[in-house]
Amino acid sequence: MNKTMLITGASSGIGKATSLYFAQQGWNVIATMRNPEKEKDLVKEPNIFVTRLEVTEPASIQTAVQQGIEKFGQIDVLINNAGYGQQGLFEAVSPEKIQEQFEVNVFGLMHVTRAILPHFRSNKGGVVLNVSSGAGLLTTPLLSIYSASKYAVEGFTESLAYELESQNIKVKLVEPGYIATPFNEKTITSFAYDPSLSDYQAFSEELAAFFKNFEGSNTFTANDVARLIYNAVTDNTHRLRYLAGPDIEQLVNARIGKTDQEYQHFLRGIFRPNSFKN
Repeated sequence: MNKTMLITGASSGIGKATSLYFAQQGWNVIATMRNPEKEKDLVKEPNIFVTRLEVTEPASIQTAVQQGIEKFGQIDVLINNAGYGQQGLFEAVSPEKIQEQFEVNVFGLMHVTRAILPHFRSNKGGVVLNVSSGAGLLTTPLLSIYSASKYAVEGFTESLAYELESQNIKVKLVEPGYIATPFNEKTITSFAYDPSLSDYQAFSEELAAFFKNFEGSNTFTANDVARLIYNAVTDNTHRLRYLAGPDIEQLVNARIGKTDQEYQHFLRGIFRPNSFKN
């Protein structure tokens, strides 16, 4: 019998690419999203079942899981991919937006995981893969809220991996760097801006120039991440973390190879190149 995976946030970017890649490998795919009626591509694939799931609505999660089991018999893999990135100066991000960031990226991921675990335990196995971010390992200016949510995902996932090993359930993390997807377009539109925070103007201008150059240097695509996710799910190891992209690999290597003070000095030199002082 073909294996089956359920993925959240499958309407675009990494989620859609991963759904298609698994289907191409012969898997059954339960591709979930907030607005399935708008999906035009995944519905054409015979082994992809498209259905609604909103990670902040527990009832919709339970319905999607049950529909997937009824459709394909069982679920072998959960991929928690849904999320968004709130960027901007901390002072510019409203308390409501901070709450929303955690509701989607952290609590929503937990809701979906909680819903699938009884099924995995009854099957005596399964895989949970959480799509985190390089921003969950190390951070940059303007990512305080997004990074906080992904650091929470990292801590939750690592602890869960130790718990679920007792149930023959593997838990994995994939941590992308910068990937050119609609995720980034949404991030730009939701960027928190407050014109009254003029004290940050010079700093913000320096960062804008840096990130503009940085975005053009990416070499990883959504399809690359999809292949890495597939390899992580099928490698039959207890490996926890998988870095996705040379940009995040370089920063992580720098973090590992330096003392904490050296690393902080290194990052300050990157993000304030015109004004950084020794």
